[in-house]
Amino acid sequence: MNVHRSAAILAAAVVIGTATPAVAASPSPSPSLPSGLYGSSDPTYDGVWRQSLALIALYRVHAEPAATAVDWLAGQQCANGAFPAFRANPAKACDAKLMVDTNSTAAAAQALSVVGGHGTAVTKAVTWLKSVQNKDGGWGFAPGGASDANSTSVVIGALITQHTPVSTIRNGAKSPYDALMKLSLPCADGGAFAYQPDKKGKLSANADATAAAVVAARGTNFVTARADASRETACADAAALTPARAAANGASFLAEAVAKDGYLKSALPGAEDQPDYGNTADAVVALAAQGGSEAARKPLVWLERNSSKWAAQSGPAGYAQLILAAEAGGADPGDFGGTDLVKELTATGPAPVTASQEDSGTSVWWMVGAGLAAGAGVGFLLSSRNKRKRP
Repeated sequence: MNVHRSAAILAAAVVIGTATPAVAASPSPSPSLPSGLYGSSDPTYDGVWRQSLALIALYRVHAEPAATAVDWLAGQQCANGAFPAFRANPAKACDAKLMVDTNSTAAAAQALSVVGGHGTAVTKAVTWLKSVQNKDGGWGFAPGGASDANSTSVVIGALITQHTPVSTIRNGAKSPYDALMKLSLPCADGGAFAYQPDKKGKLSANADATAAAVVAARGTNFVTARADASRETACADAAALTPARAAANGASFLAEAVAKDGYLKSALPGAEDQPDYGNTADAVVALAAQGGSEAARKPLVWLERNSSKWAAQSGPAGYAQLILAAEAGGADPGDFGGTDLVKELTATGPAPVTASQEDSGTSVWWMVGAGLAAGAGVGFLLSSRNKRKRP
């Protein structure tokens, strides 16, 4: 999701000065990159994020990743359970200089929850996330930072892996859903979600935040989001706003946003008329989760026709986003506008394990993960990049 790319770059700007800071992947792997990592671009700001999305995407298509890929992600975790965006020297203990964040931790928890054998790591990650929950019930990108819709949504996705009702996870009286509802706009303003209030407390519609929040409010996540029975996508104000009502309102906003052209537009200054491929993929997941495959059809078809060059430039995170969109919307990741997304994703990292033919293509890894995902039930994209709240 653009969720992390924006947050990662934003966080980096704070330290140094929602996708990956470097959108284009290098033509050939750098010899300095660690074994097992997907992608050849600098992992400083998105290593854990893109690895997590890649593993989840492979899980969604029943492909077992190489052990080195799983081990690389697991090795990024700090002793307290948190994950940084990238840990260059896993053999060295994490210290105060290493910036950990909620987005990387939540995405990694979702990924490790489906690979099997990492239950303790997932529990430690979720325990850490609970320990840095804000008083309003939500989370910011950095521990203690002001709550935002994107971070709160991806953390909700991680909480779901523990099979505990999200509404019961509270800091005082406030739950994660309380934080999200505060960021939901009335129908007069489109029914969208804001990323955060501005300095004056005003809320402004944000497409990426809306896509992430719809998935979370719908009670699903990167692992489980897909088209189910069609639900309402019309906007309607309510005296007592519920997550289900807010999800429907947010989906209404997204549906209107893609109604004309089939895609969301970039929020980057001076580029308002350019398509935002990553956010459009996130919107497909959100629309499918709320309104079913028909609600997601137009932007999904647009992505099939237009996203191949973008994915090639974006690398593993881009391919993973498209796989999640295809899976959620009912398209074939193996033939997505003529592109085999799974083949392209796996080509960016260690070769996956070939599934056993005896099990009709269903690997042990898939079965273990399926059991964990099923346990999440009605649970929560991280669902779902250029360093700002854009997207």
